[in-house]
Amino acid sequence: MISNFSFPTRMVFGPGSLYQLPALIKEQGAKNVLLITDSGLVQAGMADRVLNTLKGHVETICFDGVEPNPTEACMEAATDALRSNQCDLVIGLGGGSAIDTAKAACFRLNHTGPLAPYEIQVDGHLQITNDVPPLIAIPTTSGTGSEVGRSAVITNKEEGRKVVIYSPKLLPIAALCDPELTTSLPPHITAATGMDALTHNLEAYISTTFHPICGAIALGGIRLVAENLERAVKSGADIEARGNMMLASSMGAISFQKDLGVAHALAHPLSTLADVPHGLANAIVLPHTMTFNKSVAASGLKDVAQALGCDTDNKTDDESADLAVAFVHDLLARVDIPNRLSLVGITQDLIPALAQQAIADANHRSNPRPCTETDMVDLYQAAF
Repeated sequence: MISNFSFPTRMVFGPGSLYQLPALIKEQGAKNVLLITDSGLVQAGMADRVLNTLKGHVETICFDGVEPNPTEACMEAATDALRSNQCDLVIGLGGGSAIDTAKAACFRLNHTGPLAPYEIQVDGHLQITNDVPPLIAIPTTSGTGSEVGRSAVITNKEEGRKVVIYSPKLLPIAALCDPELTTSLPPHITAATGMDALTHNLEAYISTTFHPICGAIALGGIRLVAENLERAVKSGADIEARGNMMLASSMGAISFQKDLGVAHALAHPLSTLADVPHGLANAIVLPHTMTFNKSVAASGLKDVAQALGCDTDNKTDDESADLAVAFVHDLLARVDIPNRLSLVGITQDLIPALAQQAIADANHRSNPRPCTETDMVDLYQAAF
């Protein structure tokens, strides 16, 4: 079997790396830059840190209209700012929502019409053929790994679902990963985004797609989360833990070139139909999907258990898989994440609609155990 491997994003990593930004922009010869971020980062002074770093180097316009789970309207507004200001480079500053909006604006500038033909499940990357402005991603959370990903997730409010636009053209030209930008992140957001990174790495590792390079990266990302998430949550100024979580986040997005699984299929409807933050949704359903997959993926879950630091000596694959599940349950408790859907506002009457959307989500297609809509209902019930 022939497979193609790649993970090409340039990363500039380390405390203080923000100050490399002017040099990165100079390399591109950009004259007008659009900074895409959200109002919270403006109020927190984070956007000003970037703007001050660029002062005297390049003209920079700030678009701060990014919303959680960005919609098509948000994408169009960012694109209008990009077009009307004739910007030739984009900076995405923030978590996954901001960086995804930046990617989507770069895509949208020269690709019009409905989003459906561009979606990942219909090989939409083949339709993304026009020029896309260069993008520099500056993450301020450690979870989505969007800074090294080639996808943008946009919410279609009319249909109540998430649209995934995918193309190598959406890869940022550079990811500027400065852990100092994450030290003020509140504990609950640190915890939820960190569990998102764990879910990416773990689901990628046990997915059915063959990509041994990304598989090895995924195990490394799992190990970093196990060793550093609790430290980052309980001691936000721990720059080593923050840096390692930032690496785990990027490694998760690199590894899910190997695709994801049923946890993401379950999590996406929880965000679109019930506004549960994506990382939190993944965190709650993850251990239940691991149990669901154990019958066909116990060997892979044993590798996961070892990466998590569990003692698997003289344990069977099934016993080791149970250790991995128990570790994740315990980690949720240690970082104070709600462990039931009922604790985040989900009601029983919503489960049929959630399951209907989950089975339509492409992520479960690479799950090690095939899924039916009944399985989706059962998994939501197990996590309820």
